[in-house]
Amino acid sequence: MHFQSHFVSLSHSCQLHLMLINKTPAHQGIPILMIHGMIEDGRIFYHKNGKGLACYLAKQGYSVYVADLRGIGQSKPRINKNSAHGQTETIVNDIPALIAYTLAHSHHDKLHLVAHSWGGVYLNACLLRFPKICQQVYSGVYFGSKRQVRVKNVERFFKIDLFWNKLGFAISKRRGYFPAKGLKVGADNETQKTHQQCIQWIKKDDWQDSDDRFDYHQAAKTAKLPPIFYLAAVNDHSLGHQSDVKLFMKESGGQDNKYSLLSIKQGNLVDYDHLNMLTSPQAINDHFPAVLKWLCTHQHS
Repeated sequence: MHFQSHFVSLSHSCQLHLMLINKTPAHQGIPILMIHGMIEDGRIFYHKNGKGLACYLAKQGYSVYVADLRGIGQSKPRINKNSAHGQTETIVNDIPALIAYTLAHSHHDKLHLVAHSWGGVYLNACLLRFPKICQQVYSGVYFGSKRQVRVKNVERFFKIDLFWNKLGFAISKRRGYFPAKGLKVGADNETQKTHQQCIQWIKKDDWQDSDDRFDYHQAAKTAKLPPIFYLAAVNDHSLGHQSDVKLFMKESGGQDNKYSLLSIKQGNLVDYDHLNMLTSPQAINDHFPAVLKWLCTHQHS
């Protein structure tokens, strides 16, 4: 496996990191852009020892570009109390820049999109805002992606209602950002604005941008999103519960979508959860081949 860091410049002082993973240095396959979720970085998709979905797909001949979103992972500068960006900037500026760079560098006209958790929200929001970008996308694959949290259980109360929405946001306001890494509740930090905007979308039925009031529900009525494969995990009880994943799939619109619940009852090897649906050693012989089949089926349109 060949790993190479790339940087997408948003300004003279702001750079987004992309890890390009290929079979060999000279190999140029169909590109896949991977977007991580909240309080994590791109390493959810790969490890330098060759494990992970990104490495699996690179071995199948794809050129896989794994992003670290603004201020996260190897992107520069790191999130701090002075970081003012939020979801709006990620959706309007950063993801379009990542897509444009991936296409230009790979010398391809279209790509696939892969996301974990809130990364799928970012991607669909971007596609709904910018319909022309949809024409550059073969398909998407989203793991545990939800916008609203409507499931009601004990885990949701403690993780979402109590910690993320209340205690966590109080920490964000006091520190100027959410120190997930220091609190050991995530792989990386988030800005206060991102945290606040995320909470608003989790709570509300309407789906609008708090900066410019762009209405994503209205856009979804006429949008033609690329086909998207939504995967949920049976032991994901709050961060991407199967009912909330289905709700997100429905509200985003689009055609030719697919949904799959990863569980032993459905024929899988493991009853997966929010993280090990990507990190479990069994995944490579379980649902990763289904992801590969989906990509191969949808890259000739």
